[in-house]
Amino acid sequence: MKYLIVIMLAMLVTVGNLWGFDVGVDGAGECGSNPEVVVYKLASCGPAAQDGSITVSPKCCSLVKRVDKRCLCAIVLSKELQSRGLNPAIAVTIPKRCKDPRRPKGYKCGAYTVP
Repeated sequence: MKYLIVIMLAMLVTVGNLWGFDVGVDGAGECGSNPEVVVYKLASCGPAAQDGSITVSPKCCSLVKRVDKRCLCAIVLSKELQSRGLNPAIAVTIPKRCKDPRRPKGYKCGAYTVP
């Protein structure tokens, strides 16, 4: 039984790292070894990244609060985000709009600063 718990914990940490969640050391880039997975997980944030007046969905807020600030910045600056018509200047405001008290306020993300 102890071994099963240890294996399950190891799997959770591995999956968390693949999704870009801040659960440990990440040596394969800002969003882990599969940044595309994180981008697709954050698809629910699309409308809020296009229009600053749209209320951010609870699902989006839940995910954004778990993504490491470096990974979030990499996504905001990615060509993938811009190719989908999303605005980096608006996307960087999502943590504040989610009322995340742990947001990286003042964090520089390229030409953008997290409010």
